[in-house]
Amino acid sequence: MLRRTSPPTDAKPNLYQEVTDRIIAELEAGRLPWVQPWGGARTGPGLPANAVTGRRYSGINILILWGEVIAQGYQAQNWLTFRQALQVGGAVRRGERGATVFFANRFVPQAEKARAQEKGTEPEAVPFLKRFTVFNVAQCDGLPEALTAGPVPLPERRTIPEAEALIVATGADIRIGGDRAYYSPLDDYIRVPPQPAFFEQINYYRTCFHELGHWSGHPKRLARDFSKRFASTAYAREELVAEMASAFVCAALAITPTVRHADYLGSWLEVLREDNRAIFRAAGQASKAADFLLAFREAGGAAA
Repeated sequence: MLRRTSPPTDAKPNLYQEVTDRIIAELEAGRLPWVQPWGGARTGPGLPANAVTGRRYSGINILILWGEVIAQGYQAQNWLTFRQALQVGGAVRRGERGATVFFANRFVPQAEKARAQEKGTEPEAVPFLKRFTVFNVAQCDGLPEALTAGPVPLPERRTIPEAEALIVATGADIRIGGDRAYYSPLDDYIRVPPQPAFFEQINYYRTCFHELGHWSGHPKRLARDFSKRFASTAYAREELVAEMASAFVCAALAITPTVRHADYLGSWLEVLREDNRAIFRAAGQASKAADFLLAFREAGGAAA
């Protein structure tokens, strides 16, 4: 909980609308795509990654691939392209249908370069969205065993050392006490109730990472806009970012994500219906926030 631009043109807006419509349908059905996969999937929590390169997918692609995991009951979060399967000595089984993921980038058309050169101004880049197809390792035969292994299940315990270590490593000013959880952008600190106060102690970690998601947006970090008032569209967007960032971090730590703010569902739907790129931006910002936080784990901690 957080206390207290016009979309660019694109040659293929239908791609944005296609994904946005899918997310809206999930929300209208009462399912949140960033927490639902473990309701009936046969795999533990984790972030989807390319099985060959090990690179994690980000942004909207996390939601898309998590959705495929629950829909198809896959046991792994590892994906690869048709060509990559062949390169490592395997093959996609005949008749299998892949999942569509998206790559967003920007380019400067030659005409724009010429216009800018003529007028002595900076050329304006045009955003584009490209789709390509990936397959879960469960859809392939003949792959090396190392590519098909699933995540190690989390032992049952109240204290999760890896989560504790990451929270400490961020160097964030986290104040334990009270009966509310929030982030104060003005004073740059997080307040969370003590862990024993939670009905389910695992929610302490989910809550910490939600607030750390907000914390990552401070001007001296990822610099998201915190100036809008409570109940505004911008506020709902920021809550959506923090909610997904928490889910992404939890998944990376093998903690099952869950929704903390179901009461925001209506405002999130309103945001998505008004702007078919909102979920792309929110998921992208959530990925950046999660990567920012998880980098502390790899760096062994740093001053905030």
